[in-house]
Amino acid sequence: MNKEKRKQQILHVLAKTVRRLMESENLDYEKLQEIRLRTGQPLLIVWRGKEIFLPSGKKNKHIVTQEEIRETLEYSSHYSLYAYENEIRQGFLTIEGGHRVGVAGKVILEKNKVKNIQYISSINIRMSHEILGCADQVFPFISENKQILHTLIISPPCCGKTTLIRDLVRQISDGNQYVKGCAVGVVDERSELGGCYLGVAQNRMGSRTDILDCCPKAEGMMMLIRSMSPQVIAVDEIGTEEDIRAIEYAMQCGCKMIASIHGLSMEEAKKKPILGEVIQRKRFERYVVLGSETHPGVLKEIYDERGSLLCRGC
Repeated sequence: MNKEKRKQQILHVLAKTVRRLMESENLDYEKLQEIRLRTGQPLLIVWRGKEIFLPSGKKNKHIVTQEEIRETLEYSSHYSLYAYENEIRQGFLTIEGGHRVGVAGKVILEKNKVKNIQYISSINIRMSHEILGCADQVFPFISENKQILHTLIISPPCCGKTTLIRDLVRQISDGNQYVKGCAVGVVDERSELGGCYLGVAQNRMGSRTDILDCCPKAEGMMMLIRSMSPQVIAVDEIGTEEDIRAIEYAMQCGCKMIASIHGLSMEEAKKKPILGEVIQRKRFERYVVLGSETHPGVLKEIYDERGSLLCRGC
């Protein structure tokens, strides 16, 4: 994406006073990760992994007002929060470029389910990042005979699993030296993989990829199998028994699976109540473990279906 376009996509949704502060900073927007607005608290950004209160280099920091929260929400939703109600109830909305505007405030319940979020007091704008080619190093280990193997990515939060899945999907869809291009179905429950805006993926997901945006994972996998005939299905952050059962069903239908789960190690994954049974039954053929010892997205280990180590540090 053009750097200037990325910058304008971000500045466009900010309250005018916040926008002017951002423009006064000498920032590389490619390295900008988050902008955090909390009512009554200093304006904070995360840039190159470091927290910076704005304006930087000055003693008096800018304190975010409720009016700035309201104005930012209006710009983000094109003055129609109601139109984004389904997204808001999940705690975020997606803007042009695939960037995600997370919100926090008073939760309104209906029949013990989140109906809406009102009196929003916090906003976290998370930048969408693509790293084309970041999956190159894992393909030799997770493919055979020009086909992808059932693969589970195990990773702590903020260690690059979503970025890795996105690049895996793109390359599997288009094809490369290790896999033949094929139909890929993506269930993007939180709009993080495709970063869809008005139904169109803002991230490069490949020429044979179909995306169900803002759809529950288990239900979405069933819908894709019935309607889109995918050869590969990709989902991010599985965790419930329903997710696991849907994955097993998809495998039985002949679909190859790419999925991820939060975890620190292969040993920890084996101890998870539901996932541990799946590992024992050798449903997944490869396990890719990520870490952050030196920087986010470090490839630590890859295991086969028996739990045998194939590579370390790769």
